[in-house]
Amino acid sequence: MVLQNFDTLLKKYAKLIVEVGVNVQKSHTVVLSIQVEQAPLARHIVEEAYKLGAKQVIVQWADDSVSRETFINADQEVIETVPQYKIDEINDWVEKGASRIGIVSQDPDAYAGVDNDRLSTFQSAMGKAMMPLRQATQANKVSWVVAAAAGTQWAKKVFPELSTNEEQVDALWDAIFKTTRIYEEDPVAAWVAHDKSLEAKAAELNAEQFDSLHYTAPGTDLIIGLPENHHWEGAGSVNVRGERFMANMPTEEVFTAPDNRRIDGVIVSTKPLSYSGNTLENMTFTFKDGKVVDAKAEKGEEVLKKLLETDEGAKSLGEVALVPDSSQISQSGLTFFNTLFDENASNHLALGSAYAFNIKGGTEMSEEELEAAGLNRSLTHVDFMVGSDKMNIDGIKKDGTRVPVFRNGEWA
Repeated sequence: MVLQNFDTLLKKYAKLIVEVGVNVQKSHTVVLSIQVEQAPLARHIVEEAYKLGAKQVIVQWADDSVSRETFINADQEVIETVPQYKIDEINDWVEKGASRIGIVSQDPDAYAGVDNDRLSTFQSAMGKAMMPLRQATQANKVSWVVAAAAGTQWAKKVFPELSTNEEQVDALWDAIFKTTRIYEEDPVAAWVAHDKSLEAKAAELNAEQFDSLHYTAPGTDLIIGLPENHHWEGAGSVNVRGERFMANMPTEEVFTAPDNRRIDGVIVSTKPLSYSGNTLENMTFTFKDGKVVDAKAEKGEEVLKKLLETDEGAKSLGEVALVPDSSQISQSGLTFFNTLFDENASNHLALGSAYAFNIKGGTEMSEEELEAAGLNRSLTHVDFMVGSDKMNIDGIKKDGTRVPVFRNGEWA
């Protein structure tokens, strides 16, 4: 490691994740999911969480190589069945209101060449097992944050022009620290200011209450309906205990839920999507009456088809997010091959389940009530990037009035 003051920066990063990301309070339970390669960061996160009074910090270790071997060689029963003890553990986290920290650092192509049926079967089984946790997360019943760490194989994918692994990893850590404001004198204060800025933009959109959004760009002409009483959110969220947290670090978006019954037209992706250990590129989706009726990809099409077969909800949208092309991540010129970063460089949409808090009173609604209001329900939620400096978006009101929202990739 040749990045100057790296350990000091890593400690600042861990503190930010714990203090601002999930806002750990006295007696909280914290669940940390992280790759074994990132043990130094894990140790700092555990230390910082206990400093803030956490009751228990549970570390869930992962390893790309071990997971790949499992997907290739394990008995089919292992792939298609989630053991009861794991389901009980997940439900225990929900009952305790555990805060969840997910650190992404995986190789974007970790599972390239693995049988897609086995990957899809595993994703479906885990989706069902984790449904109570997904529902709690999407209703802000718990605090959660997704942040990143520089994995060796991931860094190699982002910076292939650099000659050594050390240079590549350093470059990726540098990008992570820049986009999460770690180089600021006071990263916590910088995040508070950023949160307020995005909340102000969300408030403008909430005041408009558009009936739909019309997206146009090269290859794209799509109208997305919005439900009545939809709610735009910015960077920060508030859980049921009244504690503010940041679901994504970095984040540059404001987002809401679409009406999954009113989506029509064609939209093309503008950045690669890393999903299920595979890279998908140049996707085109055709929607009719809220459902994907045709989907293509120049790379990873078979994986995309399997994703869309997860359930009925996977064929519709659960999130509409707006990010200006001038965002810091976009202007870096980097393709991260990681949704956490690439979605914050671009307007994006998500196939699958919507967040209950994106409609007024949604966190207290049943699944059936959410569905009746137009919020998509699914076992999955997968973001894909559609924005560019050529995208225009109009907000359409119930009387047909059009209001420019984006012009050439920027807020109008």
